[in-house]
Amino acid sequence: MKKETKIIAGVLAGAALGAAVALILSSEKGGDTKDRLTDWFCDLLDASKDKLADVTDQVKDTLSKVRA
Repeated sequence: MKKETKIIAGVLAGAALGAAVALILSSEKGGDTKDRLTDWFCDLLDASKDKLADVTDQVKDTLSKVRA
């Protein structure tokens, strides 16, 4: 990754985390918001794992083709 891409990803992750913390702290129904945010982060984590698995498979396929 380029340095600029890492910086942008860090800023976006920080903004998302800041928004989540602000919602939890400012909401009267913090439990409901907390549950929704937990679900959202779990979905995000699952999607990231799926994408990482896809990239891993592509790298393995490419390596096997190069070695053959």
